[in-house]
Amino acid sequence: MLVFLATEKPPLTHVVLTGRNAKPDLIEAADLVTEMMLVKHPFRAGIKARKGVEF
Repeated sequence: MLVFLATEKPPLTHVVLTGRNAKPDLIEAADLVTEMMLVKHPFRAGIKARKGVEF
């Protein structure tokens, strides 16, 4: 994948990376990198996940 990003990615295509713990090579190849940070999660307030509901 990194070889593709470095050599074959079309000129008007951009790589946007969002997440945690990305490998340094992937971060370097991306055009935009954001790092997600947990701010608030209902699980911490004792609310359990229910089938069919995502937090």
